[in-house]
Amino acid sequence: MSDLKVLIVCLGNICRSPMGEAVLRDVALKRGLSGIIVDSCGTAAYHAGEEPDDRTISTCRKHKIPIEHTARQLQTSDFTEFTHILAADQSNLRNLERVKPRNATAEVRLWGSYLDDKPISDPYYGGMNGFEQVYQQCLALSNAFLDRVAGN
Repeated sequence: MSDLKVLIVCLGNICRSPMGEAVLRDVALKRGLSGIIVDSCGTAAYHAGEEPDDRTISTCRKHKIPIEHTARQLQTSDFTEFTHILAADQSNLRNLERVKPRNATAEVRLWGSYLDDKPISDPYYGGMNGFEQVYQQCLALSNAFLDRVAGN
């Protein structure tokens, strides 16, 4: 499964997408899919160069999910470098579709489309409970995505 390259996208790349990246990578490794490449980015550059939100890191640590990421903004090359670009919500999906180049080869979808079509709500302005909800959603979506594309 070394040809599977997944990019998780949210707005600022410090809450939802780095958690999604860490969770998807962990689920894939636990399934024995060591060749999968997972990254994340934001459609905006608000937090470029920053570490994930402290609440994202603590939620991942609580669930024993390794997380290490530096926020970055989406690049045009991502549309040909990755096989799958998964948006956290409809707003980011619209932004992706708007900037998607003609030569894009990646499949661009709402991550929730693999399970229940629900967006991952931005927990940034809320409390820890929102980050726990994001974790549970990322876990379910990671399994649903891998069930569909990796078949195991």
